[in-house]
Amino acid sequence: MAPIAALLSTAWLFLILTAPLLPTALSAPVYAAGSLLCHQLPERSFHIGAFQLPLCARCVGIYSGAAIGALVVSVQSALNAHHIRPARLVQHARWILVLGALPPAITVALESGGLWPTTNIVRAVAGFPLGVVAALVVTSALATLPYRDKIRT
Repeated sequence: MAPIAALLSTAWLFLILTAPLLPTALSAPVYAAGSLLCHQLPERSFHIGAFQLPLCARCVGIYSGAAIGALVVSVQSALNAHHIRPARLVQHARWILVLGALPPAITVALESGGLWPTTNIVRAVAGFPLGVVAALVVTSALATLPYRDKIRT
């Protein structure tokens, strides 16, 4: 399951980053999906030339982190190197996700309170840990499902 998660998350990140360069017929569905996930405010989004990415900077950071996290789990499972133990991650998923959500939550709070005018790079960097831990938790949860028990022989 980890390779599928890695493939899907990397493909989605690729579409996000290349949408401004794609023909309209291909980019329109990406922007439409992005509108369901994100506020897409121009001042909070990265641009390629004059064209805005389909997600804001924080979301780009989150999805970048998700792609990296899924790739890490995929490579580890392919190498049979279990430095990240899926059962332990799933067991502590709530706390791991809270820790990953702290950087974006802090930047949102400081920005909303007018205490810190942040940049798109800071937003993306703050979102990255949330994406990584979310991918680690989700792919680990998928890895712990008892697939073999469900297969009829």
